[in-house]
Order: sequence, then C-alpha cells, then structure tokens
Amino acid sequence: MGGFFGVAAKEDCVFDLFFGTDYHSHLGTRRAGMAVYDPEKGFDRSIHNIENAPFRTKFDKDVGEMKGNLGIGCISDYEPQPLIVRSHHGTYAIVTVGKINNTDAIVKEIFKSGNTHFLEMSGGDINATELVAAVINQKDNLIEGIRYAQEIIDGSMTILLLTSKGIYAARDRLGRTPVAIGKKEDAHCVCFESFAYLNLGYTEERELGPGEIVVITPEGVQTLSQPGKEMKICTFLWVYYGYPSSSYEGISVEKMRYNCGALLAKRDSARPDIVAGVPDSGTAHAIGYANTSGIPFSRPFIKYTPTWPRSFMPTIQSKRNLIAKMKLIPVHDLIQNQSLLLIDDSIVRGTQLRETTEFLYQSGAREVHVRPACPPLVYGCKYLNFSRSTSEMDLITRRVILEMEGDLSKADLQKYTDPECQEYQDMVQNIGKKLNFTSLQYHRLDDMIQSVGIDRCKLCTYCWDGKE
Repeated sequence: MGGFFGVAAKEDCVFDLFFGTDYHSHLGTRRAGMAVYDPEKGFDRSIHNIENAPFRTKFDKDVGEMKGNLGIGCISDYEPQPLIVRSHHGTYAIVTVGKINNTDAIVKEIFKSGNTHFLEMSGGDINATELVAAVINQKDNLIEGIRYAQEIIDGSMTILLLTSKGIYAARDRLGRTPVAIGKKEDAHCVCFESFAYLNLGYTEERELGPGEIVVITPEGVQTLSQPGKEMKICTFLWVYYGYPSSSYEGISVEKMRYNCGALLAKRDSARPDIVAGVPDSGTAHAIGYANTSGIPFSRPFIKYTPTWPRSFMPTIQSKRNLIAKMKLIPVHDLIQNQSLLLIDDSIVRGTQLRETTEFLYQSGAREVHVRPACPPLVYGCKYLNFSRSTSEMDLITRRVILEMEGDLSKADLQKYTDPECQEYQDMVQNIGKKLNFTSLQYHRLDDMIQSVGIDRCKLCTYCWDGKE
C-alpha cells in the first residue's frame, strides 16, 4: 500500500509535512520521503529506508534543515519516492500510491516516443512513480498528462505532484484509494488518511471524487477535472488498512469495525468465555462482537509496541512471521483454562494466526474459536499493493482448494466464495483443521458490505468474490 501527505501554506510547511506524513506510517514498511519547494532555495528532497527504524527517527534531522511553503511526503511499501523530475513541464516532485499491471506495455510505448531509459531499482523493477512521471511527460501540460496516466494504467494510481505554484492531487480513476482535503488559516493539506491533519489544526474540507484532479494552493482548492460517477473504493481499507480514527466516504473506520463484529456475533452460536481481538486491527471487531453477544471482551495478549512499530518489519515473509509472534505477550491469568473466541481482520497465508493459536494453547487455553472479520480471500488483489505476494498460491484458500480439487484449472472458484455452497463450507472446515482452530467461521460478504453502509456497486470486493 502506501500513504501520502501534502501541504500548501503561506508560511513554512515542514513541521506539518513531517508529522502529517508520519501519521501514515502504518501504511508502509520500506521507504519514506519528503520533498519541499521554497521560492529562494528551490526544490529539496530527502528519502530514507524505514525498515529498521520509524519515520520520525530517520527524518528528525531533515526537519531542521528543510525549508519550504509547499511540500509532499510519503510512506511507501516498496519504491523510493518522492522523485524530483525535470521535464518540459518544468521541475516537479511526484508521489504515487497504487499498482500498475501493464508496466511492460507502457514502457514499450514510451520507448517508441523517444524516452531513452528507466532506472532499475535493486530488485530489477522499474520505479512505478518514475513510470507515471514518464507517462505524464508525454502530454503538453500536466493536467492532460495526469488524465492520460489515469486512462492507460491498468490497476490504480493516485498521484500528488508538487510544482512551484501548488500541489496537483489526482484520485485514482475509480477511487480505489481515498484523498482527503483539510484547511486552516493560510494553509491547505491533502492526505490519504483523513485523521492525519486533525492534530495539526486543520479541519475537514472535503474528499476528492473518483478520478478528480485538483490543484491545491495556500488560498484554496480548485477542481481541474471533474470526478467520475463510478467508484470502486477498496473495502479492505475499513476492514484492516485504515487507521481507526479515519473515515472514507463519510464512513468511520472504527464504527465500521464495530458493525462487523456485531454482525459476526448475530450469526454465531459459539459460547466462549471471552472474546479477544488480534491486536491491533482485530480489536475493534472484537469489541463490536462482545457488545452484541454479551460475552466479555478481554485482552489475553498484549502487543509490545515501544520498540516494535509496524514499520519495523522485515521484508522476508518468514522473518515477518517471527517478528509478529514476538510482539505478542501473553497474560496467562486470562488464558489459562479459558475458551477464547479470537477475531482477526483476515486470514491471508494463515501462518501467523496458526502460530498465535498454538501460542494460546501453550499458554493454557482450552479452546480457540476464530472469526475473521472478512470473507475468505480467494483472489489476489489486482488493484492495490495489498500484498507483495508473487502468487495467489500464497493464499491459504488457494492451497486448500488445490488439495480438495487436485487441479485448480478445473475448479469453479465462485463456489468457494458462496457460504451457501458445500464447497465453501468444506473449504472453511479444512482451513480450520489445518490451522488447528476449535472452530472457524468467516464474516459473510453481504454482512461485511452492510457493515460499511455504502452501496455494493461502489465497493471493490474483488479479493473475496473475483468480481471487477
């Protein structure tokens, strides 16, 4: 995934930019950066690796040295950014959040138009942000270039572009990711997470619509390209990625998670001693479940956070699993001889949740019932970098379906997304056995959509039902 924050102010903006960007640290684990523009000094930029230290630690020195009244910052899960680009449009800095599925085709087309090269990152990939800049530079002006990028990219792409005059912000064509605008006296800001500006003195102005392009200056926000009518915002933002105090399309993340837990409880017949959430994203779902079921909410393990922020996560999956396990500290008095109902945001590979369950058994739990807050993930995300998995076979659903069918090419995957089908029920039972749960029951898709409260046609549910 990734997050961004931008500021256009009449005075120096670096303080707001620093903390506004830092508030997006939960959205990325690898790179972070800030770029500013000052009328006297011009453009300045700093990028750091945040795999082994949080954003604030890495950028503390930069805050004292950077100066500017316009700036953009980002937390990235992969590519280094912002990039500073010199083109026929002049010099600008650019940040992107999204996913490009047709990179090779776009690169081939740009080479035909005279572009000579792209820099490869350490993994051999082309930096997606550099590619977006190259697409924008194919057109005569920035607005046409941004529109062109939104048209030809297969996947999704939200863009912040910093010039000497202001910040261009463009929400993905189908609004898969959010863009929020805040305002205060003599300044405006733009961000992914709507809560990020609240403690900096900004108040809500509005959210951009799907595909909308605006230019942000200290004085205000001007729409340059009207929003489209169709929207497919990522539902997983509410389930997991979004910070609890954010809201998207006017829907609170925390309230949605309470709704999820409540509807999970209404369909459940289990009667455990306590309800618990896997920290942190499962906690609100568990509170909603406990409030509706009347079963006490408890915290049988505590997440150790003082030196283990989310950004401190290795990129190697096996090491990520180990670190995730090391973060959880048991409270034995709340586990011993207890029947626990455990709610996590989702089950992807299943490795971490299986280890968490074993950890609870080892700590004396009598039963561990598991209730994921979303349906089974049957399809890999095509539209956002929800996961850097290279294969859908990383999903535990796909591995279990392969065991059941013997040949995935002949499997009717739609049956495994329908809770009324026997295939779905058998898959869930097999996953529960494989992960050693006392029982397993997923949230239903219709209930999850009801938990959000937005028309289904406006939500992207591809990873659960394969429908575009």
